[in-house]
Amino acid sequence: MTCVKAPVTRGRESGGTKHGANHMAATPFPASLPLAAAPHRLLFFIGAANVLAAMAWWSGWLAGMAPATPVPGGWMHAFVMQYQVLPTFIFGFLLTVFPRWMGQLEASRWHYLPVGLGLVVGQALTLASLVTGSALLLHIGMVNTVAGWVAAMAVLAGWLARDRSGNWHAISCFAGLLMGLAGLLAFAIYLHAPGEPRLAFAMLKIGTFGLLVPVYSTVAHRMFPFFAGNVVPGYQPWRPMWLLAACWPLWLGHLALELAHLYHWLWLVDLPLLGLHGLMLWRWWPRGKAPALLRVLFVGYAWLPVALALYAAQSLWFLGTGEFTLGRGPVHAIAVGFFGSLLVAMVTRVTQGHSGRPLVLGRIPAIAFVGMQLVAAVRVGSELAANPAPWFLAAAVGWVVVFLPWVLRSLWIYATPRADGRPG
Repeated sequence: MTCVKAPVTRGRESGGTKHGANHMAATPFPASLPLAAAPHRLLFFIGAANVLAAMAWWSGWLAGMAPATPVPGGWMHAFVMQYQVLPTFIFGFLLTVFPRWMGQLEASRWHYLPVGLGLVVGQALTLASLVTGSALLLHIGMVNTVAGWVAAMAVLAGWLARDRSGNWHAISCFAGLLMGLAGLLAFAIYLHAPGEPRLAFAMLKIGTFGLLVPVYSTVAHRMFPFFAGNVVPGYQPWRPMWLLAACWPLWLGHLALELAHLYHWLWLVDLPLLGLHGLMLWRWWPRGKAPALLRVLFVGYAWLPVALALYAAQSLWFLGTGEFTLGRGPVHAIAVGFFGSLLVAMVTRVTQGHSGRPLVLGRIPAIAFVGMQLVAAVRVGSELAANPAPWFLAAAVGWVVVFLPWVLRSLWIYATPRADGRPG
């Protein structure tokens, strides 16, 4: 990975232009089936429906209303969110932007329909297993989830194999997905060998610092300065590649220390990560007048330095006192604050542009985003409560409440033709 500045071009990064005239050149599909007209439509639809269903189940489980699960409920919550819900959005985005980043032909429906089929069946069967207690449904759901992942990665790998430009953003995203696939397969093996809980533990940890933090951070590094450069007068995009080169060993170092249960040494990697991600946030933050749709990206990104500061403080306190304070507060600052906030912010941005609508935040996405800040604060702060269980439930129910209008609006957009009459 060369330590040079990546060229910043205005135009089609994620199908957008300076004025938001986003469109795709996907293979034409009958107008009566707009859901299958583009990869982001299909996969965002599946992801949006599942994020609501998954959190509704988790709320019921925390309230004691769900039956016993074949695997501990907390593990299943982490698995569903990290390997089914969020990757569906990731695949929808990457199957759209990979060919654009590398100047290649875009995906046809036969590239992404199998991905959507595998993921939607996998997610549906997994949730069905959680509400019925059926281990068989969980096994079949896992097989379909793996199939959907492999189908998506095969398409992405094809573009990478044909690329001659050395697109480090694409390579970094794919490396994160390879880590995620390893975590997914570890959990699949665990389901067939339940006497090896270390495999499930590996799944939990890989999903955060092996898969999602690297992919989210890489996409932010590629897209956020580009978006800001298009709408903020005088903004100078800054995304040197040495940042990704420096982050990857530290992300993997954090993962290795957690896998080895060396939590008292996490500060050794988390403090440098805090410095790097804090630097990116400071350099990227728009100083001039900026639309709300842009600002929410940076507000959401700010949760990552906050989470790293919490991780470092927890590690240093553990080293000095032997007390493991803050519980799972740091990981939920990432999972709810960072992942959840940017899910709303980034998916809204892509949805607005790719549906032929103005690039504005809008009332419903704004309510969802602000609501996620409150949900994240409640979930992180609940670790300090004498009786945290009610606050865990409040955060889960809050997630469902603030997401519901946003999900319904998004589902309607994905299932209807573009507002500007263009294909895609």
